[in-house]
Amino acid sequence: MKWKVLISAPYMQPVIERFRKIFTENSIETIAPPVNERMEEADLLEWIRDIDGVICGDDRFTPKVLEAAAKLKVISKWGTGIDSIDSEACKQLGIAIRNTPNAFSEPVADSVLGYMLCFSRNLVKQDQLMKKGVWQKIPGKTLREFTLGVIGVGDVGKTVVRRAMAFGMRIVGNDIVEISSDFIEESGIEMVSKEDLLRQADFISLNCNLNPTSFHLMNDAMFSMMKPNAYLINTARGPVVNEASLIKALKEKRIAGAALDVFEVEPIPKDSPLLQMDNVLLAAHNANSSPEAWERVHLNTINNLIDAMVRSKR
Repeated sequence: MKWKVLISAPYMQPVIERFRKIFTENSIETIAPPVNERMEEADLLEWIRDIDGVICGDDRFTPKVLEAAAKLKVISKWGTGIDSIDSEACKQLGIAIRNTPNAFSEPVADSVLGYMLCFSRNLVKQDQLMKKGVWQKIPGKTLREFTLGVIGVGDVGKTVVRRAMAFGMRIVGNDIVEISSDFIEESGIEMVSKEDLLRQADFISLNCNLNPTSFHLMNDAMFSMMKPNAYLINTARGPVVNEASLIKALKEKRIAGAALDVFEVEPIPKDSPLLQMDNVLLAAHNANSSPEAWERVHLNTINNLIDAMVRSKR
């Protein structure tokens, strides 16, 4: 039997030929349409009707798309987060969803620590001044002098915590699920309410999944609880933060700054005020960058796809 597979994951598309042998051996024909970051509902509807399987990024698999996918057996997500896939509709239609848990915990955690170091040591500002010919010594602090608040103490959150431990930071955490006593004992993290975390933390790292409980988790009310000298770091999902509220908090100097790898709309609109703010560090949804991690996810995503399609024949 021959399978027709749509490959829309932007990280997978450039390396499809490296895995051609695996696809050929498993009778898989691959289709790779143009993708700019992700496919929206209308984009998927153009391609999905005769597709057996998908290797996707953050594409919008809405009920309308899934109902149009008459032959679809599996959606294999390149990475971990499956919030853009309507899981309930997939369940009703018998479409399997596969992903790679803990796919990018290490590179994402490194990015979080990198942002904290940039802010605490004023690295970006010092570089900019030097290149303007200004010899100025700007005060900085060590990370040991700060409290880190981690919202979402899952795989990524735990990896962030372990790195912060090495810098001697005090760490507070918050999660909607109970964190194991073993990890609490290992790390010394203090699990507190979200409100207490916001009031205590100098850096707040968002590492939670996007779901109904975390959508716009950071809003006007939450920003009002933060210290005026605190920084927000979001490497999770864009809609966890209400960007209008964040921009307002930054303009009113209710918080000191922010680092964002993800946005409510991606790519970020060119007229976003965030692009003009000196106290904001931005990246193009790239905190997962790691050749080693990418290769592991490439292979696991393909294996997940093949395994689910084989199971569908039984």
